[in-house]
Amino acid sequence: MSSHTDRTSTTLGLTTFACTWCGLTVSAYAADGEPRNHCPSCLHSRHVLDHVEGGPSDCEGRMPAIAIAVLRTGDWMVIHRCVRCDELTSNPVRTDDNQLILMRMAVRPLAQPPFPLEAFGTL
Repeated sequence: MSSHTDRTSTTLGLTTFACTWCGLTVSAYAADGEPRNHCPSCLHSRHVLDHVEGGPSDCEGRMPAIAIAVLRTGDWMVIHRCVRCDELTSNPVRTDDNQLILMRMAVRPLAQPPFPLEAFGTL
Protein backbone atom coordinates (compact mmCIF):
# COMPACT_ATOMS: atom_id res chain seq x y z
CA MET A 1 0.00 0.00 0.00
CA SER A 2 1.64 3.21 -1.09
CA SER A 3 0.43 6.75 -0.89
CA HIS A 4 1.90 10.20 -0.99
CA THR A 5 1.66 10.40 2.81
CA ASP A 6 4.26 7.60 3.11
CA ARG A 7 6.93 9.34 1.04
CA THR A 8 10.14 10.62 2.55
CA SER A 9 9.94 13.93 0.71
CA THR A 10 10.12 16.97 2.92
CA THR A 11 9.23 19.16 -0.06
CA LEU A 12 5.62 18.07 0.40
CA GLY A 13 5.69 19.47 3.93
CA LEU A 14 5.60 16.04 5.59
CA THR A 15 7.18 15.67 8.98
CA THR A 16 6.97 11.87 9.33
CA PHE A 17 6.94 8.74 7.17
CA ALA A 18 6.38 5.04 7.79
CA CYS A 19 9.38 2.75 7.28
CA THR A 20 8.76 0.31 4.41
CA TRP A 21 10.59 -2.48 6.27
CA CYS A 22 9.94 -2.26 10.01
CA GLY A 23 6.87 -0.01 10.01
CA LEU A 24 8.35 2.51 12.45
CA THR A 25 6.92 6.02 12.18
CA VAL A 26 10.00 8.12 11.45
CA SER A 27 10.55 11.85 11.68
CA ALA A 28 11.67 13.40 8.39
CA TYR A 29 14.35 15.15 10.44
CA ALA A 30 17.13 13.58 12.52
CA ALA A 31 17.76 14.52 16.14
CA ASP A 32 20.25 17.18 14.99
CA GLY A 33 17.64 18.81 12.72
CA GLU A 34 19.11 17.51 9.45
CA PRO A 35 16.65 16.01 6.92
CA ARG A 36 16.57 12.24 6.65
CA ASN A 37 15.24 9.78 4.09
CA HIS A 38 15.85 6.45 5.82
CA CYS A 39 14.71 4.71 8.98
CA PRO A 40 17.09 5.25 11.92
CA SER A 41 16.23 1.82 13.32
CA CYS A 42 16.73 -0.54 10.35
CA LEU A 43 18.31 1.94 7.87
CA HIS A 44 15.88 1.00 5.05
CA SER A 45 14.72 3.69 2.66
CA ARG A 46 12.19 3.97 -0.17
CA HIS A 47 13.06 4.78 -3.77
CA VAL A 48 11.21 8.02 -4.40
CA LEU A 49 13.73 9.93 -6.51
CA ASP A 50 15.19 8.41 -9.66
CA HIS A 51 18.71 9.60 -10.44
CA VAL A 52 19.34 7.34 -13.45
CA GLU A 53 18.55 8.89 -16.82
CA GLY A 54 15.72 6.96 -18.46
CA GLY A 55 15.07 4.96 -15.27
CA PRO A 56 11.65 4.27 -13.82
CA SER A 57 10.58 7.43 -12.04
CA ASP A 58 9.56 7.07 -8.42
CA CYS A 59 9.41 3.26 -8.50
CA GLU A 60 8.85 3.32 -4.70
CA GLY A 61 10.84 0.11 -4.26
CA ARG A 62 12.25 -0.78 -0.87
CA MET A 63 15.90 0.19 -0.51
CA PRO A 64 17.84 -1.82 2.06
CA ALA A 65 21.15 -0.46 3.29
CA ILE A 66 23.90 -2.59 1.73
CA ALA A 67 27.15 -0.82 2.67
CA ILE A 68 28.89 2.11 4.29
CA ALA A 69 31.14 4.51 2.41
CA VAL A 70 33.46 7.02 4.04
CA LEU A 71 34.10 10.25 2.15
CA ARG A 72 37.47 12.02 2.10
CA THR A 73 35.99 14.48 4.58
CA GLY A 74 35.42 11.61 7.02
CA ASP A 75 31.62 11.75 6.64
CA TRP A 76 29.89 8.36 6.57
CA MET A 77 27.31 7.57 3.90
CA VAL A 78 24.76 4.74 3.85
CA ILE A 79 24.60 3.00 0.46
CA HIS A 80 21.13 1.76 -0.53
CA ARG A 81 20.10 -0.47 -3.45
CA CYS A 82 16.53 -0.51 -4.79
CA VAL A 83 15.06 -4.03 -4.84
CA ARG A 84 12.91 -3.16 -7.89
CA CYS A 85 15.28 -1.36 -10.25
CA ASP A 86 18.74 -1.93 -8.67
CA GLU A 87 19.60 1.79 -8.55
CA LEU A 88 22.25 2.68 -5.95
CA THR A 89 22.00 5.81 -3.82
CA SER A 90 24.06 7.26 -0.99
CA ASN A 91 22.68 9.14 1.98
CA PRO A 92 24.43 10.73 4.96
CA VAL A 93 24.51 8.83 8.23
CA ARG A 94 22.47 10.73 10.80
CA THR A 95 23.27 11.14 14.50
CA ASP A 96 20.41 8.91 15.64
CA ASP A 97 20.97 6.03 13.16
CA ASN A 98 21.32 2.52 14.60
CA GLN A 99 25.03 2.34 15.48
CA LEU A 100 25.10 -1.47 15.70
CA ILE A 101 23.85 -1.90 12.12
CA LEU A 102 26.26 0.79 10.89
CA MET A 103 29.24 -0.95 12.51
CA ARG A 104 28.16 -4.37 11.20
CA MET A 105 28.14 -2.99 7.66
CA ALA A 106 31.45 -1.18 8.16
CA VAL A 107 33.36 -4.26 9.39
CA ARG A 108 31.73 -6.80 7.03
CA PRO A 109 34.48 -6.45 4.37
CA LEU A 110 37.13 -7.17 7.03
CA ALA A 111 35.23 -10.17 8.41
CA GLN A 112 34.60 -11.65 4.95
CA PRO A 113 37.60 -10.82 2.72
CA PRO A 114 37.67 -12.09 -0.89
CA PHE A 115 40.79 -14.14 -0.14
CA PRO A 116 41.70 -16.75 2.49
CA LEU A 117 43.00 -15.24 5.72
CA GLU A 118 45.47 -18.13 5.99
CA ALA A 119 47.52 -16.37 3.29
CA PHE A 120 48.77 -13.95 5.96
CA GLY A 121 50.41 -16.83 7.85
CA THR A 122 52.96 -17.30 5.05
CA LEU A 123 54.01 -13.63 4.78
